Amino acid sequence: MKRVLALFSALVIVTSATLSSPVSAGIPFFSKNDEQPTLAPMLEEVTPAVVNISVKGKREVRQRLPDALRFFFGPNAPREQVREHPFQGLGSGVIIDAENGYVVTNNHVIDDATEILVTLKDGRELDAKVIGTDERSDVALLKIENAEGLSEIELGKSSELRVGDFVVAIGNPFGLGQTVTSGIVSALGRGGLGIEELENFIQTDAAINSGNSGGALVTLDGKLIGINTAILGPNGGNIGIGFAIPSDMMNNLVQQLIEFGEVRRGVLGVRGNDLTHDVAQALNIPVNRGAFVSQVIPGSAAAEAGIESGDVIIEVNGQAIRSFSELGALVGSIGSGQDIELGIIRDSEEMTVDVTLGSQDTAVTAAVIHPALEGATLAVASGQQGIEITELEERSPAAHIGLEEGDIIQGVNRKRVTSVADLRAAIEDKQGVIALNVKRGDSSLFIVLRNAN
Repeated sequence: MKRVLALFSALVIVTSATLSSPVSAGIPFFSKNDEQPTLAPMLEEVTPAVVNISVKGKREVRQRLPDALRFFFGPNAPREQVREHPFQGLGSGVIIDAENGYVVTNNHVIDDATEILVTLKDGRELDAKVIGTDERSDVALLKIENAEGLSEIELGKSSELRVGDFVVAIGNPFGLGQTVTSGIVSALGRGGLGIEELENFIQTDAAINSGNSGGALVTLDGKLIGINTAILGPNGGNIGIGFAIPSDMMNNLVQQLIEFGEVRRGVLGVRGNDLTHDVAQALNIPVNRGAFVSQVIPGSAAAEAGIESGDVIIEVNGQAIRSFSELGALVGSIGSGQDIELGIIRDSEEMTVDVTLGSQDTAVTAAVIHPALEGATLAVASGQQGIEITELEERSPAAHIGLEEGDIIQGVNRKRVTSVADLRAAIEDKQGVIALNVKRGDSSLFIVLRNAN
């Protein structure tokens, strides 16, 4: 799979790994027999927990009808034709719980699949079903049916990683079969790449290629510290820039998928930017990294905990925060209602603040309401009537029609809406041109949508 990233393409790779009876292999050492140093003992323990995943399914393909055909069928003819096309795909996965048969992979590996087949290292082919997925972070949890004799990988703490640590990537590149590559941690907390909505990647130079997606990134002692997800390179080829979802973030999401079948994402309720050197210098802030809070949303978890605009968040539960995107990804992987401890800097002084995360239960992806709203996330506005654009993807259809983050949709064709359900019903009830009544700060404006038919 390829995703455009600046002048390069980000190639998503699939692999798998398992955690059941914890496996922890020692770091290689020289023996008395003058054996060469080797990773083989660790890999012999770990690789049985990494699986190949093959999928089949059907996807909708939309094709615009030629103008000549639309003229022939008249003004009521649809603008496009929708067909279902079969597809097949390959990826990787990791067994994280052998007793229950749980396998972690990337959402893009199994998205729209109707058949999922897991192939173990010993050659066994087993059916799997989806327990839950989280598209925003690209994590999916599968369950192998009626499996015995599985292996699992011990979960490591990605928060303890350092740049320069040696790592090993295990997956199924190009469908060749299980393959092992090695490298180091090149960077931590990578975000803003446009690969996923929530990004907090481990960057590595261990070779990752198409088919590695969902595979394991492990330490030299055999602990899982990442799920391989994407690469950055010309024409989808490996150039030593690969990305993995940190194991801490993955585990937070997986525990929610096991318990609820979905991610019940926690919400902090702040807006802001990365802390830059210039801002730090201007405000006399004694650090050059962190998440700078420019606005605290009234009534949010942050507001209730006493977070203020101008604060710099530098830690979440003791884990260092390097950027605002890293803060969003980390908080977004923690469940709503959970208590967290934030380390902040206010007026040049460090302090800690306890926060109980809010809920995003009312937030929805706007594409389900109207195609032109794709890329916007909606929630009931706090403190006033209407539906707020709480998040907006750059260069999305919603951004293209003129919506901005923070806009409040107060009506449709002058009919007031006070809930997401009201908005959906009002749009579905209209034919032809739809005018959204939008409040932006102290201004009011109309934004026009056009139905596809």
